[in-house]
Formats: sequence, C-alpha cells, structure tokens
Amino acid sequence: MSIWVGLVVASLLIWALKTAGYVVPRRFVEGALMSRVAGLVTAALLASLVIAQALGDNGAVTVDARLPAVGVAAILLYFKAPFMVVLLAAGVVAAGLRFLGLMV
Repeated sequence: MSIWVGLVVASLLIWALKTAGYVVPRRFVEGALMSRVAGLVTAALLASLVIAQALGDNGAVTVDARLPAVGVAAILLYFKAPFMVVLLAAGVVAAGLRFLGLMV
C-alpha cells in the first residue's frame, strides 16, 4: 500500500466522520470520546501529509533540502513564531542548502 492510498483512505474517513455529524444524533457526536478521536485523526492526517511531502519522491524516500527546511519550520512553530516567519525561514534554509550544493 503506497502512502498516497493511505492518505486517500484517511481523507475519506475524515470526510465520512464529518458527514456523519449531520446524520447521527447529537448525543453521539458531542461526546468526549468522539471529540478526542476527531482531533487525533485530523492531527495524524496532517502529520502524514507533511511527512509525505518532506520525504516522498515518486514512491521512494528521498532525503534532500526539504527535510532540514521542515525541521527548521517545526522548531519555529514549537516556539510559536509567526507563520510567515516560519515559511520564509524554511524557504531560505532549503534554497541556501541547494545554492551551496550541500543538498539537492
């Protein structure tokens, strides 16, 4: 199973969960368990998308300038830097590594 199949399946599950909110009685949807599961599944889907974009290249794992850029972005987000600063810093790191020939 490729990572994209997993992402599509997870996306469909999230869509089904959100659509079920209109059909399922309110007492089932507003429970603490359902809120926790929805939050965890959403976070897992976002994490898998980040990993797929940072390391994936035509079905193979590729370590290039994207990986340090994502690392810098993660550190800046941990310290609650503004989103534009995070984007610019990650872009500068990736571009700098590629310019210096350290990573393709």
